[in-house]
Amino acid sequence: MMIKRRGFIAIAASVTLLSAIGCSNESQQAQETGSGEAQVVNVYSARHYDIDDDLYNSFTEQTGIEVNVIEGDSDELLERVQNEGESSPADVFITVDAGRLWRAEEAGLFQPVASTVLEEKIPANLRHPDNLWFGLTKRARVLVYNVDQVEPSELSTYEALAQPEWKGRVCVRSSGNVYNQSLVGSIIETDGEAAAEAWAKGLVSNFARQPEGGDVDQIKAVAAGQCEVAIVNHYYWARLAKSDSPEDQAVIEKTAIFFPNQDTQGTHINISGAGVVATAPHPENAIAFLEFLVGPEAQAVFALGNNEYPVVEGVEVDPIVAKLGEFKVDEVNVASYGRNNPEVIKIVDRAGWK
Repeated sequence: MMIKRRGFIAIAASVTLLSAIGCSNESQQAQETGSGEAQVVNVYSARHYDIDDDLYNSFTEQTGIEVNVIEGDSDELLERVQNEGESSPADVFITVDAGRLWRAEEAGLFQPVASTVLEEKIPANLRHPDNLWFGLTKRARVLVYNVDQVEPSELSTYEALAQPEWKGRVCVRSSGNVYNQSLVGSIIETDGEAAAEAWAKGLVSNFARQPEGGDVDQIKAVAAGQCEVAIVNHYYWARLAKSDSPEDQAVIEKTAIFFPNQDTQGTHINISGAGVVATAPHPENAIAFLEFLVGPEAQAVFALGNNEYPVVEGVEVDPIVAKLGEFKVDEVNVASYGRNNPEVIKIVDRAGWK
């Protein structure tokens, strides 16, 4: 029988943290085999989706390796690994957005991985150039528009939203959000810093309101007519589309998705991803776990369970997502988002994007 320990962390709760570390160490000792290799993989994850539990259970059933999971905010988990130092039980670090993977990379969290499976299955632009981390799922940063106020023919690119004709018509969340920082980072990579700053300033001048809330709040604001178009991740709209709530269905009836930049570089793509921790006590198990996550079963669970796009070709997507249609993807390496992040912070600050 497989036993899996889980828990949310809070950095301030030092007693809880020490207890959890102790549990992880006890679990490792209890799982020792005659060869001295523990049949366990300890996962620190900033993904908080119930579907991931199914994946962990399936991995254990197929390999006999128990998955111990600690969940928490990405920055908190990163701080925890750093505080634990060389004695950290963490084998795998999972987070959302390439920008957060870059933060972990800069902190020296990851070790390079040699895996033919990961290199063959994951496109080069969706993994670190030195294989420090790997994309597991794809998220498209799309435009959601009010179907009563905007014709699709009016929409074209992210860059166009900075033009005067969109003044007072655009909603977007705070620049402090890493999704937006990564979008600006990709614009820097494609168009250069000066163009990215001009875009950010133009976008700010076109805000219908000051940034507030998350992506779902932007979608609801578009439906309510508070703005006409918003920049969001596609799966937030898909979740509302699958909801049984009449209120959510009313939002969907008022809105639609547009994939920008189809005639240029393609729609901005981000990832959730993972890497093997530099001090991982079970590196072989960690690599096996990552290879499992890019297998057809796991990729289908990601796609069907959380409305994300798989990183592996040929995997079925959720029917709601499939109805959005095929689209051209920006193939810039997602590692550039983090590399450009220091300049992004300066640009959005100068642009007045709060």
